[in-house]
Amino acid sequence: MSTDYEARLNELGITLPNAPAPAANYVPSVQIGDTLYVSGQISQNENGLIVGKLGKDMEVAEAAAAAKTCAISLLAQVKSACGGDLNRLQRVVKLTGFVNSTLDFTNQPQVINGASDFLVEALGDAGRHARSAVSAAALPLGVAVEIEGIFQIKT
Repeated sequence: MSTDYEARLNELGITLPNAPAPAANYVPSVQIGDTLYVSGQISQNENGLIVGKLGKDMEVAEAAAAAKTCAISLLAQVKSACGGDLNRLQRVVKLTGFVNSTLDFTNQPQVINGASDFLVEALGDAGRHARSAVSAAALPLGVAVEIEGIFQIKT
């Protein structure tokens, strides 16, 4: 059975942006065999960076929405690495999510659920993945969330 991920994203009202360019001395992704490692994607949308610190000036629901933007950027990077063909994606293997939060904030998993839930909704079983959700005292540019991913792709 063939899957058209772009069509499913369109049904969800999602258009993948151009893959964000690296902001420093690194590459957006590295492919080894059928495994694609995608560098951390920060929370941002068409209006710019989504900044904030959980436990201080941002609520979980708002941060979960920010995590979803990271997942959208991850898919944009996968599409770019696959020569523009998102359907080469076989599955999401693992996400590592970093949440900009205070020392006493403990709901990092609920924040990263914003990315996980979106990937399962968009990709079905291919979106189910292993995951880590951890706190960070600060993230680049003050963003609320950063997520990196490992993906299996068709070679």
